[in-house]
Amino acid sequence: MEELQKTDPQIADLIQKEAQRQASCLRMIPSENYASKAVMTATGSVLTNKYSEGYPHQRYYQGQEFIDQIEDLALKRAKELFQAEHANVQPYSGSPANMAVYLASLKPGGRVMGMDLAAGGHLTHGAKVSFSGKFYEVRQYGLSRETGLIDYDLARNLAKEFKPGLIFAGCSSYPRTVDFAAFGEIAREAGAVLCADISHISGLCLTGCHPHPFPHADVVTSTTHKLLRGPRGGMVLCRQELAAKIDKAVFPGLQGGPHNHVTAAIAVALKEASLPAYAEYCRQVVKNAAALARELMARGFSLVTGGTDNHLALIDASTMKLTGKVLAQAMDQAGIVANANKVPFDPRPADDPSGVRLGTPALTSRGMQEPEMVKIAEFIHQVAQAPQDQANLRKVRDRVAELCAAFPAPGIEI
Repeated sequence: MEELQKTDPQIADLIQKEAQRQASCLRMIPSENYASKAVMTATGSVLTNKYSEGYPHQRYYQGQEFIDQIEDLALKRAKELFQAEHANVQPYSGSPANMAVYLASLKPGGRVMGMDLAAGGHLTHGAKVSFSGKFYEVRQYGLSRETGLIDYDLARNLAKEFKPGLIFAGCSSYPRTVDFAAFGEIAREAGAVLCADISHISGLCLTGCHPHPFPHADVVTSTTHKLLRGPRGGMVLCRQELAAKIDKAVFPGLQGGPHNHVTAAIAVALKEASLPAYAEYCRQVVKNAAALARELMARGFSLVTGGTDNHLALIDASTMKLTGKVLAQAMDQAGIVANANKVPFDPRPADDPSGVRLGTPALTSRGMQEPEMVKIAEFIHQVAQAPQDQANLRKVRDRVAELCAAFPAPGIEI
């Protein structure tokens, strides 16, 4: 930080404050994690200086001998890890990766089917406020009111009637297993391309903690942060017959030069994810989420679907006569960072929903296990009992600080 401190002390100071915040609080937003020092070193390297439009060994600029080797490594590791025939690691993040799938699979105005945002889907799966809902004809499937689980019969019947050209499977706030095999059958019956968006569960899929999307899906998209603990980026994995369309959709269809510093950091993260320690990490993420869910329910919290199969849980705060926003803001003051989130069939608006979404990836990266989940459930319960009581929140904050001090945040020096 020395050079930054000299050049721009204001930014340096704010970065240090953010580092302190990340080290001293319980980060429970399911999409957040801690990148390793190696990943951050690659992200902050001289590779940010280089322009490299095109693909390895087919560039439009010269001076690419090392850049090509870096991207080749990232592609090789991605294909091996995810059992994919083809990979593209140039998308700037998950949404551009999904945009590339649209561009490669449909004409403007084409038909797409995805999971409703309110049911746990993603903005890019056809939400009206997203490009996907504005430029394409969309029908959305959702959940069973009785079980809170994905209604596969509804999805199948909708696909038969609507005949989409593209179907998205995947979610951002669904705590249960996604049946990619069932979606594969639905897509084949409808004659549609199936895209599995595994941004939230990528690590679980590649380590056997969640069913793998291949061979059921034609295309798989993912972010490279979240569970993968890489830089903020995206990737598209697909069958070989779709490779040319996907590559053309990413470049020149949507983007110019790739972010080479991010490509290198993706390669590092993929190497880290190939190690035995990463598989153990993912298994512990799931164990921790299950333990946290169990302990929360034992303290009277209502969880959507009554638990979790993956890395996240969704609290319905309305059963405690709270809104999700009130609870999430009180938790934040107590050093527990989660996010307010709609629950299925939520009568409340998105900016003031009924739920709170929380996950265990970042906690597990710090080395926390089931005993710590018991403590954290008690912290959250204490907050929920008196969310407006500042003295109560300070007491919880002190206990959170003690726990965080016992499990230092990886990659962060204060």
